[in-house]
Amino acid sequence: MSLNKKTMVREIGRRTRLSNRDVERVIETLVEVWREELVSGGRIELENFMVLTVQQRPKRRVVLRVSKRLKLALVE
Repeated sequence: MSLNKKTMVREIGRRTRLSNRDVERVIETLVEVWREELVSGGRIELENFMVLTVQQRPKRRVVLRVSKRLKLALVE
């Protein structure tokens, strides 16, 4: 299975009973906020899930670290 934007919108809408349009707006806004944060040198941290940063040297590189809890869930 692959989780793309369309599938995410449909599944989140089903679970929350929000309209697909509202869910799509939230996802688009989330991506925009994350992009702005990373471009400005910040980091994104979702507790018990992941940390996303951009390393500036020697060239810009996106680094994703997953939480111990997620690693364990993936191994099971």
